[in-house]
Amino acid sequence: MGVITYIVSYLIIINLIGFVIMGVDKLKAKKRAWRIPESTLFVVALIGGSLGTTIGMHVFHHKTRHWYFLYGMPAILLIQIAIVVVLIYSPIQFTIL
Repeated sequence: MGVITYIVSYLIIINLIGFVIMGVDKLKAKKRAWRIPESTLFVVALIGGSLGTTIGMHVFHHKTRHWYFLYGMPAILLIQIAIVVVLIYSPIQFTIL
């Protein structure tokens, strides 16, 4: 398997995790049970799960009243997309071992 396959696999898995933890946290909020810390939700977004957490936030209607989630999660996603675009169109050629 190539490096690209590993990267795409990682992104799929981390975004599924982001989506699921938003759903789990919403379920726990309804039951007034132990919650997933907000910092954990943001860390998952920062390490590549921003699309999954953003979609999960809207699907489960969770954390949509908190401005730092409503604007922060999409901002993280946009920054990550911008970084990928810059790396793709960079004049520096990256070689993969």
